[in-house]
Amino acid sequence: MASRVSHYVHFESPAKPDSLIAFLENHGFSNTQIVNLIKRQPLLLVLDAEKSLSPKLEFLYSIGFSRPELAKLLSNYPRLLTSSLEKQIIPSFDLLRNLFQSHDKTIKAIKRYTGIIAYDPESYLYPNMNVLRGIGVPESNILALLNCQPRSLLFNPVRLKEIVEEVKRMGIDSSRKKFLVAVYAFRSMSKSTLEKKIDVYRRWGWSDQEINEAFRSLTRIAKQPSFLTRSLEKRIMPRALFARELISQGLVNEFKLSVLFDTSEKVFIRMLVDRFVNKAPDLLKLYREKLKISGKKHRSELA
Repeated sequence: MASRVSHYVHFESPAKPDSLIAFLENHGFSNTQIVNLIKRQPLLLVLDAEKSLSPKLEFLYSIGFSRPELAKLLSNYPRLLTSSLEKQIIPSFDLLRNLFQSHDKTIKAIKRYTGIIAYDPESYLYPNMNVLRGIGVPESNILALLNCQPRSLLFNPVRLKEIVEEVKRMGIDSSRKKFLVAVYAFRSMSKSTLEKKIDVYRRWGWSDQEINEAFRSLTRIAKQPSFLTRSLEKRIMPRALFARELISQGLVNEFKLSVLFDTSEKVFIRMLVDRFVNKAPDLLKLYREKLKISGKKHRSELA
C-alpha cells in the first residue's frame, strides 16, 4: 500500500505513509478509499495522524457518523481532514444546527455535501442567504434549499445576485418554491454558458417570451434528478416547447416528467409526436425542425 501512495509525496523512509495507512485502516477505510484520499489530498501524508486527524474523526463520530459513512464521506471530500477542528469544523456544525434547529437535518446536509462544514460561512453562506432574504425569499424555502442542495449556496455571492436578476426577469414570484428551483437550475450553468445558450436560441428565431417560457418549464422539471444530465438543446428545450403547445391546444392535460424527458427519442416520437400527427401535423413539423436545427447549432455555436 505504501508503495502505491509514495509517488504523491517523497519520503526518506516509508514510516510516515505507513503510519497514516495503518491509522486509516484502523478506522475502517478500504484500500481504494485510502488511495483516493491521499491522491486527492497528499498533504495528509505529512501530518501526524494521531494528533491532527484523530480528534476530527472522534468529533464526527460523536455527532452521529458511523465508520463506514465517514470513510465514504472523507474519501470523497478529503479536504475536510485538513480543516481546523476548532476554527472551522465545529463552528460550522454549530452554525448549521442553529439554522436548521435540528440535529438530524444538519447531519443529512453534511452527508449530501461534506464541504458545507469546510467553507467559510462569512464568505459564501451568510452573504448568499442575505441575497435571497433581501428579495423576499421565505426563510423556510432558503433552509429547504440549503438542506437538499447544500452546494447551491456555497459560491460567489456576486454570481448569485446575477442569477436572481435573471430569474426575476422570468416573472417568477420570489416567495414561491419554484423561484429557488429556477435559481438552482441556473446555478448549474456558468454565466458564459447560459449567455451562449440564450444567444443561440435567439439566432434560431426564438423570441424572449419563448425563451422565458421554456425556462419556466425548466423550473418544474428541475426537481427531477435526471434533469441536470439532459441536454438543453437536444432534449429539454424542444420537448418543453412541444409539451407546451400540446397543452395549449387541449390535446393533453398533463405529462409525466419521466416520459417527457427520460424516454429515448424513438419512444418519445412514438408516444407523444406520432400520436398527434393527424390532429396537429404542424406541431410534428415544428418539433422535427427544432431538433434538426438544435443538432447543428449545438455543435457549431456552443463548441
